[in-house]
Amino acid sequence: MPKWSLRRRPGRTLGLLLLLVLSFLVLRRYLNPKVGSCDREGALSLRVFMLNVLSVLFLAAASACSSPAVGPSPGSSNEESHLSRLNWTSVLPLWLQRQRLGLRTKGPNFMLEDSTFQILGGSIHYFRVPREYWRDRLLKLKACGLNTLTTYVPWNLHEPERGKFDFSGNLDLEAFIWLAAKIGLWVILRPGPYICSEIDLGGLPSWLLQDPDMKLRTTYPGFTKAVDLYFDHLMSRVVPLQYKHGGPIIAVQVENEYGSYNGDHAYMPYIKKALEDRGIIEMLLTSDNKDGLEKGVVDGVLATINLQSQQELVALNSILLSIQGIQPKMVMEYWTGWFDSWGGSHNILDSSEVLQTVSAIIKDGSSINLYMFHGGTNFGFINGAMHFGDYKADVTSYDYDAILTEAGDYTAKYTKLRELFGTFSGVPPPPPPELTAKMVYEPVTPSFYLSLWDALLYMDKPITSEIPINMENLPVNNGNGQAFGYVLYETTIFSSGVLSGLVRDRGQVFLNRVSIGFLDYTTTKITIPLTQGYTILRILVENRGRVNYGNNIDSQRKGLIGNLYLNNKPLKNFKIYSLDMTKQFFQRFDMDKWSVVPKEITFPAFFLGTLSVGIYPSDTFLKLEVCRTPFFSCPLIFLGL
Repeated sequence: MPKWSLRRRPGRTLGLLLLLVLSFLVLRRYLNPKVGSCDREGALSLRVFMLNVLSVLFLAAASACSSPAVGPSPGSSNEESHLSRLNWTSVLPLWLQRQRLGLRTKGPNFMLEDSTFQILGGSIHYFRVPREYWRDRLLKLKACGLNTLTTYVPWNLHEPERGKFDFSGNLDLEAFIWLAAKIGLWVILRPGPYICSEIDLGGLPSWLLQDPDMKLRTTYPGFTKAVDLYFDHLMSRVVPLQYKHGGPIIAVQVENEYGSYNGDHAYMPYIKKALEDRGIIEMLLTSDNKDGLEKGVVDGVLATINLQSQQELVALNSILLSIQGIQPKMVMEYWTGWFDSWGGSHNILDSSEVLQTVSAIIKDGSSINLYMFHGGTNFGFINGAMHFGDYKADVTSYDYDAILTEAGDYTAKYTKLRELFGTFSGVPPPPPPELTAKMVYEPVTPSFYLSLWDALLYMDKPITSEIPINMENLPVNNGNGQAFGYVLYETTIFSSGVLSGLVRDRGQVFLNRVSIGFLDYTTTKITIPLTQGYTILRILVENRGRVNYGNNIDSQRKGLIGNLYLNNKPLKNFKIYSLDMTKQFFQRFDMDKWSVVPKEITFPAFFLGTLSVGIYPSDTFLKLEVCRTPFFSCPLIFLGL
């Protein structure tokens, strides 16, 4: 993908002007052919040709005179120098332009223009990597011998409120894709709207669940209306990034693993049309695992497969052949590891097994995408969850035991695969970048403290409601409800008994300020001890992550769901506090609100500590294993100095 930065070249400008004058003199000879000549038709054709040449030279000369000429900028590397360029497609007539056929199929092969092309891809999610490290991670992907980047696009992060879009900072999709192009990578975009990706609700915005009848991933009007508005905005950004428009995007995926969901036969054709109607002209792909491959196929869309073992490769390729005949084969997701859940062990996939399976995929003639090449981090509360039998929330780390670690460091998988890809292509990959600096800093002891009960005094006025309101339907965030964090419910009781209700995902129960236990998926009842007179019942509910995969995504509302009962009688008159734990949430707690950590601490509480990193900060991570206080008791806020 030769692309260039620009600088002035006076000599080239003068040469183009001289060539323009010479062309005009030659052109005069052909502008007025003899009317009676038998070569009139040929003369007219030549006339058109010369007029086109003249127009090209004129525009080129004008461009050269008014703007810098084309050339690599001094001191820039190849991958850095070719992002900006003179767009000759706007200057040359169509018949002089190089054809841009894009990625297409020819028998068992992918073709890019007139050459066979094998996709060697790796997944990196821009929203899981600090923007400052995008370049480092992409260079490492290129240096591993890969030629293509794949990434998901998370709807819930880009449209946190209806009609309010965020593509800034770490969510700057266009900057990420152009950076990949700058480094010399092609891009396969996976825009959803559902993406799975172990992210909250599979990347769907939680405000969709305000509709009690919502049917996600179907042609239900409430869902398609929201998708249409989102795609209107998203595709206006994506369309110019396509290969046929001069960008790096060579293919776009239609939804994600829909065959294993398969809730509406009209849905996938709707998504395909929604993409095409908004200007997507590159190759379209689907992606399915063994549970949904046969049901995930869409007419006019190339099917690809997701797997982790050689046995699955053989079986799924056989199904692919029966479904779509002889077509290029691609493993859209070769799972290089796996995600982790709270309470479980870290998943590890041996590097030798990875090497053997990847070798088998390549030798089979398949294209491949390594999912994940670099996992990164589930920043904030964006992690998803699984709920097959037991509910299991995903951890903050999305290390995935991938080719690069969460910190971006090399692994044995990287070393082995780099050698494999280099041998396969016959071209040595570029040298890998140096590792980023790491530092072990001094332990941090929290210096200041703020009890949750005291923090309530500085928060917005609570919501009052006759009955509990689930998180998504709270009248906050401009009517879009609450997406992440915690909700505190308060009401008054006057007797003891059995408290019961549907709590999602986990609620700590307090009488006044004393914790008496928890309600969750397995514990749906708790005994309220004998009380005297007026008692405040409080339930602090945590959203631990909405399910991102499975048939129960429509029921992922959080908080108290429905009525809360005491002795089978519904409780009334609630005060509800939204604790979304955002930066804006904590900004209300000025320093004068905090106190020195006392000997006797009232939990739950917030703690404030100082991490001193010096003039030149290095990468590090927080290790919280010493936090052994009760649940919800030790949210930590660190100031880096």
